[in-house]
Amino acid sequence: MPNEGPGDIARELWSDLRFRLRALFRRDAMERELDDELRFHVEREADKHVRAGVAPDEALRRARVAFGGVERMKEESRAVRGVGFLEHTAADLRYAARTLAAKRGFTAAVVLTLGLGIGANAAMFGIVDRMLFRAPPFMHDASRVHRVFTFETWDGKEEAIGNFAYARYLDVARWSHAFDVVAAGGFSPLAVGSGEDAREMRVAAVSASFWKLFDAPPVAGRIFSTREDTLPSGAPVAVLGHAFWQERYGGRHDALGSQLMIGSVSYTIIGVAPRGFVGVEEGDAPVAFIPITHYAANVELRGGRPDLATTYNWSWLEMFVRRREGVSQAAADADLTNVHRRSYDAQRAVSRNFPPPEVAKPHARATSLHHERGPRASPVSAVAAWVSGVALVVLLIACANVANLLLARAMQRRREIALRLALGVTRGRLLSQLMTESLLLALLGAVAGLAIAQWGGAALRTLFLSNGDATGVVDTRTLLFAGAMALVTGILTGLVPALQAGRDDLSTTLKAGAREGTYQRSRVRGALLLAQGALSVVLLVGAGLFVRSLDNVQSLRLGYDVDPVFLVSPNLRGAKLTKEERAALAVRLRDEATTVPGVARAARAVTVPFWNTWQTSLFTAGVDSVRNLGEFTLQAADAEYFETVGTRILRGRALLPSDGAKAQRVMVVSEGMAKALWPRQDAVGKCVQVAADTVPCSLVVGVAENIRQNTLTDAREYQYYLPVEQFHPEAADLFVRASGDAAALPETLRRRLQPLMPGSGYVTVTPFREIVDPNQRSWKLGATMFTAFGLLSLVLAAIGLYSVIAYDVAQRSHELGVRIALGARAGHLVRLVVGEGVRFALVGMALGGVIALAAGRWVEPLLFAQSARDPAVFGAVTATLLVVALAASFLPAVRAARVDPNASLRSD
Repeated sequence: MPNEGPGDIARELWSDLRFRLRALFRRDAMERELDDELRFHVEREADKHVRAGVAPDEALRRARVAFGGVERMKEESRAVRGVGFLEHTAADLRYAARTLAAKRGFTAAVVLTLGLGIGANAAMFGIVDRMLFRAPPFMHDASRVHRVFTFETWDGKEEAIGNFAYARYLDVARWSHAFDVVAAGGFSPLAVGSGEDAREMRVAAVSASFWKLFDAPPVAGRIFSTREDTLPSGAPVAVLGHAFWQERYGGRHDALGSQLMIGSVSYTIIGVAPRGFVGVEEGDAPVAFIPITHYAANVELRGGRPDLATTYNWSWLEMFVRRREGVSQAAADADLTNVHRRSYDAQRAVSRNFPPPEVAKPHARATSLHHERGPRASPVSAVAAWVSGVALVVLLIACANVANLLLARAMQRRREIALRLALGVTRGRLLSQLMTESLLLALLGAVAGLAIAQWGGAALRTLFLSNGDATGVVDTRTLLFAGAMALVTGILTGLVPALQAGRDDLSTTLKAGAREGTYQRSRVRGALLLAQGALSVVLLVGAGLFVRSLDNVQSLRLGYDVDPVFLVSPNLRGAKLTKEERAALAVRLRDEATTVPGVARAARAVTVPFWNTWQTSLFTAGVDSVRNLGEFTLQAADAEYFETVGTRILRGRALLPSDGAKAQRVMVVSEGMAKALWPRQDAVGKCVQVAADTVPCSLVVGVAENIRQNTLTDAREYQYYLPVEQFHPEAADLFVRASGDAAALPETLRRRLQPLMPGSGYVTVTPFREIVDPNQRSWKLGATMFTAFGLLSLVLAAIGLYSVIAYDVAQRSHELGVRIALGARAGHLVRLVVGEGVRFALVGMALGGVIALAAGRWVEPLLFAQSARDPAVFGAVTATLLVVALAASFLPAVRAARVDPNASLRSD
């Protein structure tokens, strides 16, 4: 036989595939063809017997016997088609759909319960996936791309450093061997546009090598080249973000070649990034990408512009690397460490203030590209991980609830199942049908869950993701996750009821009456109910702890007022003013701000809590090293500062208008600083030298309350206040205090102050609340999400308890009727039923309390001034669950008390 060629094999495979598809989708036609073919062969065989003299009826019988049974032949023929499994599955799906359609209330309850559980998990998966796992769009081989962190030891404490000077970036680019791409970027709010249209927007200053991390060809124009991103000044060219191009220019290609003012420079637009390109950060795309060297050459810096190639003390860049193929993570870290040690030596050559390498112990690592997986992850990522676990617990509660419902339904169908088994249905086939029903319910629940996740996704993105997020929650990855959750959920909820079904003795079940055949106490159902109660306790305790923690945060005195205060930040945008002119402008802005309706007072200041700080050396008699006592930060402000921000003076006096440049140097210190430097002494009248031990003394004239400057938790943050005229007279930032409703004040202030700015300068008005709130974010997240999921779990547990008690009451109607006939009172039956529900709740609460106590040591680091074993929280949760258990049990109890004994006894 000649060998078959590829064409013959392909034709044979195609023929076989067409046959199987026809068998699957044209089953009725093939069944008719099979009947016709078998009838033809049987009749031919019968004709042979008739011609031999056998009677027609006998001939037909002999023909059928010869073929061994027509039905058997049909089954063998169907088996040859190879689609039996699919046919059985289709039949099971049709049967399940008919069954569920007949019980619409039951189906709706199960689908909604699973939808809530799956929806909560799908929504959290979308958030955690973006925060911790998903690569930025268009990134090439993201598994090899890393964010660089260096580590140095200062005062015995190792610090992770993620911002670098341009000189450090050059060192890594020149000396490293483990990477095929080394890139850098700085992401800052800059003024974009001119005149009244100027607004601060997010702009990315990136190296030309940055684009090599992506497969992101521009949709119009081109990206900037290495030649346009070289020292000393680069080129004023810009690549627009796609969304900004659409919004500002309507997507017109004639935008290429036009000018756009960014910061203080007019840039030529040379290209447009593709839709959805955001760079390396989550959230909205920058409005423009500009060469890093040109931005650095034109940015305004206090103290003058440094030489970028040799200066290491202007750290403003993030660095990104891509490992060469075949280079391991360990090898990349070793290479980075060698480069960083060499760079550290170069830094010490120009600045001897840095400790020697054996003290600083410099090393470096190529860490995850995601901030929240790196060495400086915020508490938000830890809260997100816990909330994801909470969402999973909610799903487990939902699964237990649905399993209970399915188990109750299976027990009601005991006689039906026994009858089907008696008629020849195999237990495997029965198991398949019941599991198909469960999986179909889970699939419907997943669809409902995705709708819930999409609906609640915007709120979750706002809570968890910085800079917002333009994409929806439901995408391909989330769909796959929801599908996997549906499969697991379907198996979890259907396995126990399916295994329980058909275990009863068939003859006993079929002989039993309706009462004996349907009611049976189930330990499995009780265990599922206890699991729901215990898990609900855990979630509610977590919710209570985070709510108490958030209350502690919000009631914490920060040392200043937040809601009535606004920050006004002037930006000269390249205007050349002398120090005297800057100082005069600052005074004009302050004076003009006080004339705006709704403004109570205004004050100039240099630093802003939680935004920027200023530190310098301090010297005072009797203290060898002030720095070793804590972190001392300064504020230079005018006389109106304390009343404007609401910081109280505890002793002595505040700064006065008379504390001018030629007056006696003075300062106000915080209470914590006073206790740290002069314990058990009065700080007023003490002498402190600022910046050097050779300068004149600054006399302490007052003690102010402590403020929170950088964190809410560090007790060793100390502040001191200097007159702005004595320390930094050109300071132009303003704090403004509103006297009433401040909703419209930011825009009013901006419009009044903008005309005072020289050239194309502008002002930005920011509510102080927007600066402070991100530092409370993790506690707000924990309180919000734990409470939401805790209440959801409580509702599910209440429904589960109600369904179990109500089912038991319905199935025990005969027993309850007998009790009433024998003289039991309604109150006794109510106590009987309610007592059973309360017992379930008490045992569940005990189990949940033990679990919550055990988990407390892991949760406590996420709380603020709150014990994870707070008896008040546990007591409140206990009382709440008892009330819910009583409410869930009371309605079935009333129904039990109203059972008609005559009807119950006649039904026996």
